[in-house]
Amino acid sequence: MTAPDTATRPPSPVPPDVELAEAAIVEHYPRLVRLAYLVLPPSLGRNRRVLTAHSLAQRALPRGRRGAGAQAAAAAVQGGVPGQRGTPGADSGYAYVRLRVLRAALEAGVPLTFRALPRRAQLPPLLPQVWGLRLFPRSGGAEELALDQWLATLDGPGRAACVLRALERLPEPEVLRVLTEAGVANPAAAVAESGDPANDALFASPEFDPCALQARPTDLLRRRRFARASLAAAAALAVCGALLALPGGGWGADGAAAPPYALNAAAQQALDPGKLVRVAPTAWRTSSRTGFSTWPARGDRTDDAELLRRALAVWARPGSAVVASATPGTPPGPPMGPPQLLFAGTVDQAVVVLLYDGLRVVRYAEPRTGTSVAALDFARTDAASAESATALVLSRVDGNVRYLTAPWVTGVGLRDLLKPGEAPAALKPGRDGVTPPVASPAPTGNCTGWNALALTGGGATRLVTDLGELTPARLTSGAPGAERDVAEAAELGDWSRIACLLPSVRSHGVRSVNAWTYAKQPLPEGDGTATWLCTRAETWAGTEDRVQAQFLAPGAPLAAQAAKAEGSPACGAREPRVLAGVLWKSKAGQWYVLAAGSAQFASLSVSGGGVNGSANGNRLAVKAPAGAQVELAGRLTDGTRAGVLR
Repeated sequence: MTAPDTATRPPSPVPPDVELAEAAIVEHYPRLVRLAYLVLPPSLGRNRRVLTAHSLAQRALPRGRRGAGAQAAAAAVQGGVPGQRGTPGADSGYAYVRLRVLRAALEAGVPLTFRALPRRAQLPPLLPQVWGLRLFPRSGGAEELALDQWLATLDGPGRAACVLRALERLPEPEVLRVLTEAGVANPAAAVAESGDPANDALFASPEFDPCALQARPTDLLRRRRFARASLAAAAALAVCGALLALPGGGWGADGAAAPPYALNAAAQQALDPGKLVRVAPTAWRTSSRTGFSTWPARGDRTDDAELLRRALAVWARPGSAVVASATPGTPPGPPMGPPQLLFAGTVDQAVVVLLYDGLRVVRYAEPRTGTSVAALDFARTDAASAESATALVLSRVDGNVRYLTAPWVTGVGLRDLLKPGEAPAALKPGRDGVTPPVASPAPTGNCTGWNALALTGGGATRLVTDLGELTPARLTSGAPGAERDVAEAAELGDWSRIACLLPSVRSHGVRSVNAWTYAKQPLPEGDGTATWLCTRAETWAGTEDRVQAQFLAPGAPLAAQAAKAEGSPACGAREPRVLAGVLWKSKAGQWYVLAAGSAQFASLSVSGGGVNGSANGNRLAVKAPAGAQVELAGRLTDGTRAGVLR
């Protein structure tokens, strides 16, 4: 369309007094709004045309103080300047605001481009605004529809010429003058395309009255989706703003902890070092239950509030600089309440904090100097008793381990399980119960030794060994349901032959490992007596316990694994039976299928692979070809059929 030529726009008439202009707008408001509505391009849509027309009419009020226009006009007359059209007079107020509305309506029809800044009339109106409704004039007849379609074919100056002639009843010379004042570059062309005056009466139709409106709702589904998206965006913006507002850089008060995304009273109380539970040093002597819950707080940093605050914060929110680990079955989440402090102190080149929340023991460690990384380890320890809460691992450095012993431990010795005949070497823990560094059992490589701690206290000596976790595993011997601490020479001898199989249960959350000699079998051809053992590693979680059946030939330094199972109740208190077999070669070179079951088995049988045989009792020996693949089964004393451990 042809845009108003602002470069050659004639000077605006002197504005009337503000009060006079306001009176003209109020008196002729429907007429001014209709004029703007008809001049605005139909491509805006009826709802936006209505709101824009009202906005243009309301913005026609000139700027300035009350009486400023009258004073300017008087000054012009006194100065000898001839009066012009549009100067204050009986109708100058309306003529002035009509001209402002016409100019703004023509500018609103100019397309937006990147070559020039948009004018106010080209933008959606700030006021008035209607939310949730679409407004449009009442519908007319076929003639009004045809007129509206024809107006859409004209440019802005053409529609303005039609409106001035038909709605304002101005003669052609006056229309040319007003269009010129409005900045139209070619008023004569606009008048020429303004059409036949025969249809001028239709311009007064309700079809073009933006003051008599109908209302309908906007797109309800789209509005609902927009509202939901707006709420989600606002929430995301609030979270991002909160995160950006947090201080960053360095350790800060919380050390290596991640930013606190959400805070509440219970969580803050659990992270307050002043709320940590501290048990009296002698509480274990009178407590009805002896476990980690009766350990006192020990170490040389138990009063270091900043260290404890960092440990608690890292526990709740481990950041990217934290190396975290958890034994299987251990939830790694934050504490549900203020935990118990077990230890806080300097150990070798690290500062270590041990915390206990009734379900887990948590170890936090940071370097003595520097703030590069921090370590966080979780271990499940619920239902710990005096037998299983005897020690915790404080540190591992260069293959050596330091332990924190229970307060009731009165003596500590170091025993090599592979040397059952040697007495344990005495260790002298420090004042806080921290042991000297001892070599940890190697998880891989040649098994030339296997260290275990002999902890004396409470009238018993218990063996524990490091399996790569915070809690050392207790070693026991005996039938399921009657396990006892390893003390006798025969039990130590059995453990010396099976200790090197312990790496298979390393880092699985093991609470205790029990070794049980469930059968002894005279070997064919007088080759001696073999021992059958069952080893059961029970976990703190109580699930996925690991069971192994082992065959110990006479003279062999180490036992051989005959069968294994995971999550099986065999060889335990719930199902105290086990059956396993091996393919064994005698000294004379003959192969045999050897099998043995616990005392619950009344008979055994073997078949397949060219082997077929059976035996009464819980032991079986049948000749077999080399490499035979056989099926082994047994029948219990109550007649029930049972299979091998698998």
